[in-house]
Amino acid sequence: MLILAIETSCDETSAAVVRDDREILSNVVLSQDKVHAPYGGIVPELASRQHIKSIPSIVQESLTRAKINLEHVDVFAVTQGPGLVGSLLVGLSFAKGLAYYFRKPLVGINHLEAHIEAAFLENPGIAFPSLALLVSGGHTSLFYLEKKLGYRLLGKTRDDAAGESLDKVAKFLDLGYPGGPVIEKLASGGDPQAFAFAKPRMTDRSLDYSFSGLKTAALRHIRETRLSKTHPRLADFLASYEEAVCRTLLDNMESALEGVEVGSLILCGGVARNKRLRARFLEFSRASGVPGYIPSPKLCTDNAAMVGGVALEKLKAGIAAAPDWNIDAYPR
Repeated sequence: MLILAIETSCDETSAAVVRDDREILSNVVLSQDKVHAPYGGIVPELASRQHIKSIPSIVQESLTRAKINLEHVDVFAVTQGPGLVGSLLVGLSFAKGLAYYFRKPLVGINHLEAHIEAAFLENPGIAFPSLALLVSGGHTSLFYLEKKLGYRLLGKTRDDAAGESLDKVAKFLDLGYPGGPVIEKLASGGDPQAFAFAKPRMTDRSLDYSFSGLKTAALRHIRETRLSKTHPRLADFLASYEEAVCRTLLDNMESALEGVEVGSLILCGGVARNKRLRARFLEFSRASGVPGYIPSPKLCTDNAAMVGGVALEKLKAGIAAAPDWNIDAYPR
């Protein structure tokens, strides 16, 4: 069985072909970073227009790399949400058209489920139950997975996501876009203990996240010390802020471990490409005695292979076995 998957939830246009033995035959991703860089962030209208321009060639490239034609596809899969509604509708409309024309099943996929599935694509033996930390530009969530396709949300961000807070600090300092990778590069060699950041705490003792306070503290440091992109202490400041974000993310994961029994830990999402976060997560995994798994960087970013992976699991579970061409996008 061959699955053609499409992902257009935000600003990456991606298509992939996944086989029923979990082999990724192709996974093509086109970034829009250069389009949005002049604005310091993603412009939704521009994102959807770029998807419209790119999606036919991206899908064709994924088929070419997999050495198949559309006639060989057995199932079509596409991200339904959450994401930018304009972007989602481009991918969804394209997938609907293909599925309807070829009279094949169309499986709608949740973007957050897909990020978690990325870890299983490369590590099919991950033990359950599992605790998954999903960190991206738009989402910061902690999930308990009792079994495959069985998710329970333990905590989520109440304001800025972790990746969003990094982007905003980078924008305030005029460091460039996307902010997360720029900060990672400039923070290399900096002292992560040079600037003090208090850990955000929820008054209700929940496992939810809040990064608006960290961001505000960062902006205060910038103003008080007159930091700029040419300041001699820039690397120390960025390393300290990056460390504070990592500490906040993993402290909640540690708190979650006190209330549940798990066989594995997962770190996923676009921000999981960050080297400091990857290192701190693996240190935490070793200290807790629970095996930890992180997708390779190419599967952390938004990509269609992870969408195809979830579709495969749903089909194996008997979900979405019949054609469904009426699915719709949901931005949240």
